[in-house]
Amino acid sequence: MILDEVQYPKDLKKLTPEQLEQLCEEIREFLVDAVTTHGGHLGSNLGVVEMTIALHRVFDSPDDVILWDTGHQAYVHKLLTGRREGFSNLRQEGGLSGYPSRAESEHDWVENSHASTIVSYAHGLAVAKQEAAKRSGTADPSSGDQVVAVLGDGALTGGMAYEGLNNLGHSQVKAIIVLNDNGRSYAPTASRLGESLSRFRASSTYQRNRDRVERFINDVPVVGPVIEKGMDGAKAALREMFEPPEFFEQLGVNYIGPYDGHDIASLEGAFSAAADMEGPVVVHCLTHKGRGYGPAEADEIKNMHDTSELKPGSYTAAFSAAIADQGAKRPEVVAITAAMPDSTGLLPFQDEFPERFFDVGIAEQHAVTSAAGMAMGGLRPVIAVYSTFLTRAMDQVNLDVGMHGQPVVFVMDRAGITGDDGASHNGVLDMVLMSKVPNMTMFAPSNYAEVAQMLDDALELCTAGPSAIRFSKAMPPDLEGCGSGLSARKIREGEDICIIGVGNMLAAADSAADKLVSAGHRVTVWDPRVVKPLDPEMLDDAATHRLVVSIEDGLRDGGIGASIADSLSKLAPTDGPTVRVLGVPTVYLTQAKPGVILHRLGLDADGIVDEVLSWVGSASGHTQ
Repeated sequence: MILDEVQYPKDLKKLTPEQLEQLCEEIREFLVDAVTTHGGHLGSNLGVVEMTIALHRVFDSPDDVILWDTGHQAYVHKLLTGRREGFSNLRQEGGLSGYPSRAESEHDWVENSHASTIVSYAHGLAVAKQEAAKRSGTADPSSGDQVVAVLGDGALTGGMAYEGLNNLGHSQVKAIIVLNDNGRSYAPTASRLGESLSRFRASSTYQRNRDRVERFINDVPVVGPVIEKGMDGAKAALREMFEPPEFFEQLGVNYIGPYDGHDIASLEGAFSAAADMEGPVVVHCLTHKGRGYGPAEADEIKNMHDTSELKPGSYTAAFSAAIADQGAKRPEVVAITAAMPDSTGLLPFQDEFPERFFDVGIAEQHAVTSAAGMAMGGLRPVIAVYSTFLTRAMDQVNLDVGMHGQPVVFVMDRAGITGDDGASHNGVLDMVLMSKVPNMTMFAPSNYAEVAQMLDDALELCTAGPSAIRFSKAMPPDLEGCGSGLSARKIREGEDICIIGVGNMLAAADSAADKLVSAGHRVTVWDPRVVKPLDPEMLDDAATHRLVVSIEDGLRDGGIGASIADSLSKLAPTDGPTVRVLGVPTVYLTQAKPGVILHRLGLDADGIVDEVLSWVGSASGHTQ
């Protein structure tokens, strides 16, 4: 196998075109096997095989900086930079990250998983290199190691990408932006720029001019590497004669392309030409997400972006059915997503009510403020988004929606510990942040049935301000019962110990109560259901116990348990219960299975029991 001979990027430079073609096939086979075995992102990586090889043949990583936006498209980069063996434990505890990781390799500069950021990183690194060159007395401050940023998989729909491009064009520092144009992100990308580029590259005029340029270049005799390099530059320049400056050059950023993103020789010529140009340049490459793997190519929604799917019986499935029902019942309901209609369960709503469905691309900030405008106009927007991605738009949640008192409903999927995707994807900030928005109502369902009830309650009761529903990636616990309105729900009643389990943590609270009752303790368990505002009846009842333990899968500091403790201290300032708050510490959590992480943090039944027994022991010692 050719892949056996490629340990590091330098090994690529001695391969023939035929060997490179074989290598691409072997890499795709390797990726399909690794990702279908361990999970992860497949389609995005199958689409960048040739591009990644060309990048590493032209540039000398890590001296040349190669950066990856939406870092889930960096698997091939990992494979070519000495981490092949790590794919045997991809996304597992202590194993290879599903995103670039500075701890793994000197070839990874940015631990990037959220989209649209990489142009800004590139601008900053390019400025730093330019200033270092000036301080060292280099004659040409723009010379030296290259900064290359791969922008793609829908990242150009995010506003931060435009901010970065604007500042690159203004500063004129040298950076190469490789636009991986596959027309998609998780789903088909919502972007007028993308549509413009697609129309342009499909036009017959462009095709005729491009073919004429190719024939002209191919007919010119080439003698020696210097002439060949010069012809690459000439080829890039001649292309620009027949192509409009389009969007990028209006920002002061040079543009060359588009190029076939699966033609290694063409890509090498383009990257070499870009390296010789002055100032920032975009190299536009056309790729096919999921290339070379039939099931991915046949997946019209996201080309097997990842190997997850909507699971029957999941919280997401419950929301999917509920929002479709609400759409039929309430003509004012509109659904909004940021490039994830399938993963957030909105496809049935889109099919049924296409004119009331909005996919804004990877643009969470726009989604929130646009929703505020829709609400001002009398609609009832429901924004479905992963918890970790909504934190990118907290200013808009607070000031554009909250301060204006608009009845936008935020549905936060993948809240709490998600595990396999690492620190950037755990949804542990939402309760701390959202609960600090004035007049926010926040629901935390503990089982499947509660999702539909809470969505109905949010739309029916929360008409003077925003509301939020947050639920886990995990399957809902096998718990029965459903509350209503803004009331908490008492699961069992005791006299000494009160356990309050937030959302998905209710199952752990109930299981812990079983163990404690078996040991002779009298235990009350509450499902708060609504974590803001907290139900006064639940707080009054909790205040009558000797010990109150709260458990949540969000940050402990400033979280819901802290609010419970504060409320109880006001209810019973002198003779109130001891309160123990269990939650996630303020750290970046390494990747592992969610259950493993929760157990390690004491956020399971065993952790609750240990906390109670610790208090019992200390209380007994104090009594003695």
